[in-house]
Amino acid sequence: MTVDRALLAWLLDSDPALRWQVQRDLAGEPPELWEETRARVADEGFGAELLSRQDEDGQWAGGAFFPVGFFDSPERDLPGQPWVATTWSLKDLREWGVDAARLAGTAEKLAANSRWEYDDLPYWGGEVDVCINSYTLASGAWLGADVSRLVEWFPEHRLEDGGWNCEAEEGDSVRSSFHSTLNAARGILAYERITGDTSMREARHGGEEYLLSRRLMYRASTGDPVGPFVTRFVYPNRHRYSALAALDHFRDVSLLEGTPPDPRLADAIEVVRTARQPDGTWLQTTPLAGRTWFDVDVPEGQPSKWLTLMGTRVLDWWDAAR
Repeated sequence: MTVDRALLAWLLDSDPALRWQVQRDLAGEPPELWEETRARVADEGFGAELLSRQDEDGQWAGGAFFPVGFFDSPERDLPGQPWVATTWSLKDLREWGVDAARLAGTAEKLAANSRWEYDDLPYWGGEVDVCINSYTLASGAWLGADVSRLVEWFPEHRLEDGGWNCEAEEGDSVRSSFHSTLNAARGILAYERITGDTSMREARHGGEEYLLSRRLMYRASTGDPVGPFVTRFVYPNRHRYSALAALDHFRDVSLLEGTPPDPRLADAIEVVRTARQPDGTWLQTTPLAGRTWFDVDVPEGQPSKWLTLMGTRVLDWWDAAR
């Protein structure tokens, strides 16, 4: 699918955190151009604003996963959760392409000052939640922290059906979750790309096979759609699974490993293709509830540049292979 000039111009008129990816993935610009834009993320727009919110002790909002004081505040009773604490801030900065050198000393500060709200555990060792640990694994690799405990943790905590489930650690489930499994696979892939360590690749492939065997969308038991969240695309998706988020991951896997798209992705591809508007855009669905530092995408029902980037590059990748 060729991006028309008007759509490409609209996408390029954006924050550097998004623009460098458009230049690389859709415009086909040479590395020296998109890398120049990527280098500006820490100094302009979303990246610079989020970096400015970092506390002196290396954290954001005074907490690891939740803001300091959250559990004693009225905010605890509101829908969703706040997305402003350390883990979410690091995840955003990493995914936006900020150079880890711009956070020099952060890994050490978090090792010294940040503890998980769960059992007061040290930050870089992770805790018991699969999704939280996946973000910590990827961010630790990015910042050069010691995440060796998590490298051992993920293969050890896979379930018998191949994936992961955050609820399994509390004994509430023995079946894998689409959400947890995708987050685990994405965290492991980011770690692998950053470090070159492939020791968890077999575990990641097992989680990916769990999703592929269900064609990214269906229950193994009945063949019914796993839930409405699969077709509701939103940015930022935080922890939320969708067919688009999953396909974006499998595209990343394909590019890293040099493998073609798996045919079992076809149903999810058609869901993404159907959601594309006549003007080539994808619309934002309901943003996840909870406090943020600032908005990084449009309200519900409006054309989303982030989703349009993702949807376009996924379809380009799939169609080019055919």
